[in-house]
Amino acid sequence: MLHFVRAGTVNLRDCLVGILWTTVGAALGVGAVQLLDATVLKQLIPWLLAAIAIYTLLSPRLGAEDAHAVMKPGLFYLLFGLAIGFYDGFFGPGTGSFWTMALMMLLGYSMMRATATTKVMNFTSNFVALIFFLSVSQVRFVEGIVMGIGQFMGARVGSKLVIKRGTAFIRPLFITMVLVLVGRLIYLNVK
Repeated sequence: MLHFVRAGTVNLRDCLVGILWTTVGAALGVGAVQLLDATVLKQLIPWLLAAIAIYTLLSPRLGAEDAHAVMKPGLFYLLFGLAIGFYDGFFGPGTGSFWTMALMMLLGYSMMRATATTKVMNFTSNFVALIFFLSVSQVRFVEGIVMGIGQFMGARVGSKLVIKRGTAFIRPLFITMVLVLVGRLIYLNVK
């Protein structure tokens, strides 16, 4: 994430409203997961992610460069910060894909800019969820530390590659990772 900030791809000041609403959404999601069953989401999410992958495949110019926004940033971050933040606090898989697609389609961000901004929003909801789950003693520390280290290393390598190679590099990787996640979620649902 810091590579994107240093490279000028993300202006943290522009993200403040999104960070605020994502924080609120993630906190609500963590609260809801304590009360509700996530079974419906487990069945629905693979289909939503598959739709994202197909739409991205069929829209070769999507995210190639910044485009005209179809929604004002304040309203966008209110709606999607709450919704995607809630989803990440409640369930989580595919959060980055949902953010990236929403930023490209509704704020007109290029894929590089959307991916960079996604890192900020995803970090926000993950951090908030961690704090709330810690407060109710529901954190699996060993698994979390291993995953955190993997995510940190992957983010460092990935952000350098994205800055160096741009959208031509991100697009196939984005589609591949979404499809891998779809396959994994379907496998876990069938298992």
